[in-house]
Amino acid sequence: MPRIYIETSIVSYLRQRASGQVIKAARQLLTRRWWEEERANYDLVTSQYVIDEAGDGDPLLAQERLDALDEIPLLQLGPEIDAIAEEIMTRAILPSKAQVDALHIATAVHHRIDYLLSWNCTHIANARILPRIHDLLTDLNCFIPIICTPEEMVDDDES
Repeated sequence: MPRIYIETSIVSYLRQRASGQVIKAARQLLTRRWWEEERANYDLVTSQYVIDEAGDGDPLLAQERLDALDEIPLLQLGPEIDAIAEEIMTRAILPSKAQVDALHIATAVHHRIDYLLSWNCTHIANARILPRIHDLLTDLNCFIPIICTPEEMVDDDES
């Protein structure tokens, strides 16, 4: 079964107060739909980086995010992940404030995870950044996961 790395933004959209903003509300709906209808088709994994980020913020919502992650196996961290993330940062593919985002990508790469699922379209699932990530990973002779959003993983084929 294909494996999916669940990045922090997924559980954030899954477990947050309903938004009045159209795009945010749509992302919440798509995330819930994917979580309820599609996730059983994959082996989900995550990392301590996600646990740490999900535990921040409003204590009630943080607990709900952590509860959603409770049954998902954590991937081992190690120096290889740090090295890939450092290369992403050294090449200025991501800004310095996005170090954890580089670690998410590096974790999925190192563990050869099929998909990295994220709503972080600023630093992770970003069409302008992805080619640079792919070039870097090709240079390093690393596995390249498919980085996408839940919208791309929901089956809308009605035929």
